[in-house]
Amino acid sequence: MQMIPQAVEKIMLHLFENDFINESRFAKAFARGKFSIKKWGRNRIVNELKRRKISAYNIKLALQEIDNENYLKTLDELAEKRFYQIKETNKYKKRKKLADYLLYRGWESDLVYERVTGLVP
Repeated sequence: MQMIPQAVEKIMLHLFENDFINESRFAKAFARGKFSIKKWGRNRIVNELKRRKISAYNIKLALQEIDNENYLKTLDELAEKRFYQIKETNKYKKRKKLADYLLYRGWESDLVYERVTGLVP
């Protein structure tokens, strides 16, 4: 904004003191939003927070915002929805496409492969 350094310093100090800039609050809101809106898994959320240089402590706090029961329910819904969208007839290719999709979205590999083998026998 091409402001003088004293003004920038005063504004930044005010924002920090009044808790407008807060890494913990950002990390928690980011994790909740990306999980509930974009259906991202924990791996992708962690990677994105690390990319934004959020501390490990705040990443851990952010992941606690995600309820484990809701997390597994969302994985099941997402996997089932994508399963019916894939038009592949070969079961191995279909299994791979589904697994790749879920892994790309950041879901843990053990959960993904458990769910994929349950959907594609």
